[in-house]
Amino acid sequence: MTFWKIHSALLIALSVQGASAQTNVLDRPSPWLSSLQQGGYVLYLRHTETKKDWADQASPNLDLNDCATQRQLSERGVSQAVQIGYAIETLGIPVKTVLSSDYCRAKDTAHHAFRRYTTDSRLNFLPCEECSDLQSATYALRVRPLLSTIPQAGSNTVLVGHDDPFEAATGIYPEPMGVTYIIQPLGSGKFEVKAFINPDDWQQLNLK
Repeated sequence: MTFWKIHSALLIALSVQGASAQTNVLDRPSPWLSSLQQGGYVLYLRHTETKKDWADQASPNLDLNDCATQRQLSERGVSQAVQIGYAIETLGIPVKTVLSSDYCRAKDTAHHAFRRYTTDSRLNFLPCEECSDLQSATYALRVRPLLSTIPQAGSNTVLVGHDDPFEAATGIYPEPMGVTYIIQPLGSGKFEVKAFINPDDWQQLNLK
């Protein structure tokens, strides 16, 4: 095992406590809804469904200012984003801050879901499809502070990002597109991954 792989593993071990990748919010909807309504969480939302799946981050033609050079949301992806935002609003889940990567699919997800966002390049991809240990460690160092920052009292923070940065920071691969992971930030670079909710399950939560 290389130094950077060891370093990455240590970062994850130190920052992530009680990771519960298989805990679905729908297993205990009422307690989770009550908790989210009180605030204090970071919601990591992987962008919703795209027209096709390809590693645009590694493309030599990538231009973050030109959506035509990037993966874009499908009609279903737009609908998913709208439904997620509508559910969060109607369920009374308070959201103060929405941060998005600079990629169009993330910004569009944030726009359709919340109608507002601020971009944060720490959520961006690095230019790699098969990333090196050093690149994975870089992802972890960039994303960990976002996952561990405690929101303003009575509110939640939403991060709209991608799969690889989240996996590097938590050891959990976020699938499918549009999945939301609920993070309990502990400050000082530490956090707990508490549960997840799939994109089409927000409506079910709304009905329970």
